[in-house]
Amino acid sequence: MRKLTFLIAALVTLFGARPSFAVKIADITRISGQRTNVLTGTGLVFGLKGTGDGGDFLPAMKELAALLTNFSNATQVTELTKAQNVAIVTLTVIVPGDGVRDGDHLDVHVASMGAATSLLHGQLFIAPMLGPLPKGAKLGSGIYALSEGPVDVEDPSAPNVGIIRGGCVMEADLPAKAINDGKFTLILQGPAASWTTANTIATIINDLSDSKEETLATAVDAKNIIVTIPATEVKNPGPFISRVLQLPVLQLPTEARVVINDRTGTMVVTGDVEISPVVISHKGLTISTVQPAPTPTQRNPVTTVKDVVALDTTQQGGAKLLDLAMAFDQLKVPAEDRIEIVKELYRTGKLHAKLIINGTPM
Repeated sequence: MRKLTFLIAALVTLFGARPSFAVKIADITRISGQRTNVLTGTGLVFGLKGTGDGGDFLPAMKELAALLTNFSNATQVTELTKAQNVAIVTLTVIVPGDGVRDGDHLDVHVASMGAATSLLHGQLFIAPMLGPLPKGAKLGSGIYALSEGPVDVEDPSAPNVGIIRGGCVMEADLPAKAINDGKFTLILQGPAASWTTANTIATIINDLSDSKEETLATAVDAKNIIVTIPATEVKNPGPFISRVLQLPVLQLPTEARVVINDRTGTMVVTGDVEISPVVISHKGLTISTVQPAPTPTQRNPVTTVKDVVALDTTQQGGAKLLDLAMAFDQLKVPAEDRIEIVKELYRTGKLHAKLIINGTPM
């Protein structure tokens, strides 16, 4: 039986007496321009032990013939019918968000695009890597790096895919461009994006200014905060940006959300998810919400029975999904049944939260 994992975020809302938890601005944002880029190319892998594309695979043989011709060895495709040790491959390099400089080495991901059955023991011949084109540039002018080296097949079950560690050498700078016209933009990471958080961050940054009339930061939407670098620090913006990124942000109440992965049987609950009064019956199981929760007395003690559990422990007219989770644990409800009950609660309008199933919002 698969185990269902309940991860309860926003503990502040559940234990209000505890002090608020603070995160740094850097923990929940990134600076616009600090993003990954992709370099791509195609090439030929040599030295295969009879596992190449074969002489009858024309795309590889045309590429091989052109290569030989470029090295003053004019060759016709028909002369390569017995070539079994060559494979044509795609090349992919991920450039990190902080950018790279001329001479930096990056890993190259290699994949056969032809009939080759294995790239084991293969060696990539030097190949150009194309990257993002500047405005107005012609196709083919964006060569940023060269790749070559031995192919390491990491997964024996997929021998036509491999990696060349450090095989890509940058021949040009590809820096991260964070500052534009004396400003930079903070982008809230997906789960943290909201108008409330964006406005809070803008307010915290504006508190750095000595002048009440100077606005350093503006939340332009739920995800982006534009920050203006003070005139006195434009020539050397590093210290100011560092101070901004280290500023603490009190953890705000998390959006009520339930994320379900049917394949793994995992349910992640964030925020203060509430359930309206409801009675649930599922495969012989019955759970009822009680509003308000009864007060136990000597005459009328509250007893726990196997098929009915009181969920409204706050005595404020609303049961919490956390209480339902605890009831599930007491009754040993299987993971699949828990997920189906939560889905049905949402469909009937009794679950007050956003529901995301397998990455898709409902």
